[in-house]
Amino acid sequence: MDCLFCRIVAGTIPARKLYEDDQVIAFHDIAPQAPVHFLVIPKKHIATLNDLGEEDKALAGHILYTAQRLANEQGCAEGFRITMNCNPLGGQTVYHIHMHVLGQRQMHWPPG
Repeated sequence: MDCLFCRIVAGTIPARKLYEDDQVIAFHDIAPQAPVHFLVIPKKHIATLNDLGEEDKALAGHILYTAQRLANEQGCAEGFRITMNCNPLGGQTVYHIHMHVLGQRQMHWPPG
């Protein structure tokens, strides 16, 4: 198990958890880019968005639903950004799908 996020799921690496259920874990980013910045990851290892299968559609929806619910609980109801990176050209650095949720500051487009 050499995946960083799989180790967080297993509890061998600590994380500042916001939420956990049988499918996902949400935790604060270690290098926040906004006053609110957390990740939502599935407990199931899926390396990239390209690796999502038909059987993962409900899980993908659960990740998105969890992200918006937690964003609102963290005081971001007036606006927040959700992003997922895929592969090197998309900016992915940890190969376990994860959703970044950023809020409580003005976001700009394009992100830069």
